[in-house]
Amino acid sequence: MNKTITFRKMTVEDLDDVIEVEVNSFATPWSREAFFNELTKNQFAQYLVVEVDQKVVGYCGVWIIVDEAHITNIALLPDYRGMKLGEALMERVIELTRELGALRVTLEVRVSNERAQKLYRKFGFEAGALRKQYYTDNMEDALVMWVNL
Repeated sequence: MNKTITFRKMTVEDLDDVIEVEVNSFATPWSREAFFNELTKNQFAQYLVVEVDQKVVGYCGVWIIVDEAHITNIALLPDYRGMKLGEALMERVIELTRELGALRVTLEVRVSNERAQKLYRKFGFEAGALRKQYYTDNMEDALVMWVNL
């Protein structure tokens, strides 16, 4: 059964769906207001969603400041993980950062999140530093990863 997969810029109308992805993905999810502010007030922010059969099942956010891009978050609904959608979404976001003039992309990832780290390494990301006790829910360290485009 073929599914229609589309990628597009996130809009305010997507927030209910995005919050559903968020609360199913993170121990300390961002609020609706945080996403609203990202979309309406943050001039550096770019957010993409991935839809399967016109249902938002994931998203990725990035801030592009001069020539550096910082991936803020990437998430998929649990039922849609393992289908290469995260990889395709990441590919589109990196493409977007390139188009907008970024020379480097950076992100933080939980040291325990080996699945995500494996995905990022596919795109050439390397571990650069450790941010001690970065995650407030359990004080887990974050691995800072980066790639030159």
